[in-house]
Amino acid sequence: MSLFEIGAFLIGLSALFGLINHKYVRVPHTIGLVLIALAASLMLLLIESLVPAANVDTLIVEVLGRIDFHETLMHGMLSFLLFAGALHVDLSALRSRYRTIGLMATAGTLLSTLVIGTCTWLLAGWAGHPIPFVWALVFGALISPTDPVAVLALFRTVPVPESLKVTLAGESLFNDGVGVVVFTVIVGVAVQGGEPSFLHIGELFAVEVLGGIVLGLIAGYAGYRTMYHLDEPNLEVLITLAVVMVCYAVAIRLEASGPIAMVVAGLFIGNKGMEYAVSERSRDYLEKFWMLLDEILNSVLFLLIGLEVLIIARSGFEYWMGLLAIPIALSGRWLSVFLSRVAVRRWEALPKGAVPVLTWGGLRGGIAVALALSLPANEFRPFILSITYVVVLFSIIVQGLTVTRLIRRVVPTQ
Repeated sequence: MSLFEIGAFLIGLSALFGLINHKYVRVPHTIGLVLIALAASLMLLLIESLVPAANVDTLIVEVLGRIDFHETLMHGMLSFLLFAGALHVDLSALRSRYRTIGLMATAGTLLSTLVIGTCTWLLAGWAGHPIPFVWALVFGALISPTDPVAVLALFRTVPVPESLKVTLAGESLFNDGVGVVVFTVIVGVAVQGGEPSFLHIGELFAVEVLGGIVLGLIAGYAGYRTMYHLDEPNLEVLITLAVVMVCYAVAIRLEASGPIAMVVAGLFIGNKGMEYAVSERSRDYLEKFWMLLDEILNSVLFLLIGLEVLIIARSGFEYWMGLLAIPIALSGRWLSVFLSRVAVRRWEALPKGAVPVLTWGGLRGGIAVALALSLPANEFRPFILSITYVVVLFSIIVQGLTVTRLIRRVVPTQ
């Protein structure tokens, strides 16, 4: 199957499922795609279990087998999705919440990793499925960061108070760098053994996070200066595409954080660039182009999340352990949010009900699944992959569909 055929299959299926959702299911577009794709996948698995010779899922499994989910998302789609998301974030509003965002994205992620990892280790032992503590921490590291793609997609359909929206969007955009560094360190310890040195961790953090920030600033400024003397909308769209693709490719080569570079470049161009470097006509072109690209890629990504069960189910799908891991993931998230809120409440006020909304609205998504799929093959990988997938599905479907109701209940109306 050629690359064009795979793309045609995914876009065609996204359009079909999107139409079904629009006419009959009528939930937010991305959540609807996950729901319908998951339902279709489970139906195919049921038919296969009843009639093994039918091979009804052959085409989808072949397509999914040709797609490296981790490579496709982390080294491709994510660059465009993060840039498009950051392009529409108000930098001044982000600065007004920098203490909360910074604390939740760093210390909050580390605390959540430890809490979730410890509780998962205890739960696995109690359930008769013991895993080493370091591998439980691997799960804690990949599930702790909120997914900016899922969070930003949710905000397009859910009315969220501005202060909470800025806090949650800012945290989700920046905590990937910390999460990936922690994940990389813990996986290295789990695979190679030994104790990680603080010097090594600091070096990784500096290269990943600080390197990503510097690259993002350079790329954003280069794009800004290039567009400053232009009034050619099509060319300016092409320039922003070049900024994204070249900067992300360089970040991968230099082992810096590509996601953070995209966020910084997107914030730079979306604020300073949109204000000073482009005309009204060009601004309209840029916003519409990136909104459309964001919608298309989001549709394909959430479709893949729903279909991925066809692959995961073949590697030992322990859904019951995933169900038990859901309250653990939520507890770790709640504790990190609560302590961060307490630490900064003297300087940055948030409305009543902020803790439950930030906890329930901190969705996990494709990034967690991609990290789990990147784990080396061993006896613990199927367990981690299973519980990650169940937690992600619960987060997108249940939390995504009920967060509006929660906001109405716990946040006072103005």
